Amino acid sequence: EGCDAVVNCTGTTDMSLLHREDYMPVNRDLCRMLVGLLETHGISTLVHTSSVNTIGHGSPTRPADEDEPMRPPFTDSWYADSKLQGERIVLDAARQHPERHIVVVNAGFMVGPWDVKPSSGRLLLAGYRRRLMVAPSGGKSFVYVGDVAQAIVNALTMGRIGQRYIAVNSAECHSIRDLYRMQAQVMGYRQKVLVMPDWLLQVAGSMGDALRALGIRTELSTRNVRQLMVGEYYTADRAVADLHMPQTPLPEAILQFHRWRVTKT
Repeated sequence: EGCDAVVNCTGTTDMSLLHREDYMPVNRDLCRMLVGLLETHGISTLVHTSSVNTIGHGSPTRPADEDEPMRPPFTDSWYADSKLQGERIVLDAARQHPERHIVVVNAGFMVGPWDVKPSSGRLLLAGYRRRLMVAPSGGKSFVYVGDVAQAIVNALTMGRIGQRYIAVNSAECHSIRDLYRMQAQVMGYRQKVLVMPDWLLQVAGSMGDALRALGIRTELSTRNVRQLMVGEYYTADRAVADLHMPQTPLPEAILQFHRWRVTKT
C-alpha cells in the first residue's frame, strides 16, 4: 500500500538444494505475485534483479550482450532456469503494460562489502592467504556490488521499458585463477595458484551426485561443477549507456570486501 515502485532483489541461490521445484517459489512464483501487486495497488515501477546466467556467455575477446540466449551448461542449472522463468513473467508484464516502467537488471559475479552470508565472497575467502590454491579452469565477469546497486537505483527512473541490462564490469573478465592472483597482490601476500584439471572436477561432481541421490545436500554435482569450467564473459555497454552504471576496478572491490570484513569483526 502506498508504494510507487518495487525493487525485487530476492533470490534462492543455494546450490545444494535437491529438487528443481525448491527454486521456484522465490525465483519464479514471487515474480508472478509482484506483477499482480502492480495491478492491484497501481504501482507504476518494477526493477527486477536477475542473473547473467540467464544470458548466453561469451569469451574475453567477444563478451556476450543481453540478446544472447542461455547456453549450456546453464540450461541444465535449476537456479538459472528458475531465474529465467521469473524474468519471462516480468518481461511479459512489461509487454502487456507499456505504461509501466518495468526493467530487469542481470547482475554478474558481485564483489564487495556487506556480504553477510557470505555468498559470492566465499570464492575470495576460499583462497585468502593460502600459500597454495587450486582453482577451477573457468572464469567470470566480476563487478563491484556498489556499481550494481547504483544501476538498480538508476533503473527506477532510467532505462528502456521491458529491457534487460547486464550489470558487470566489462573490463573485469578474468579466470578464477587470475582472481586469486589479483587478491594476493591487493592484500599483499604470496600465493601459488594451480588450475584443477576438468576431469578431476567432474569426478568430484559425480561423487556429489551419489550423495545427492541418497538425500544428502551438497553443492557438489556434475550440474554445478560444469559451470566452473566455462568462461562467463559479458559486456555492460547497455547498462553503462542507459543506466549510467559505474565501472569500479575489481582490485578496489576486493579491497572493499576485506576492509568491511575487518570492520565487521
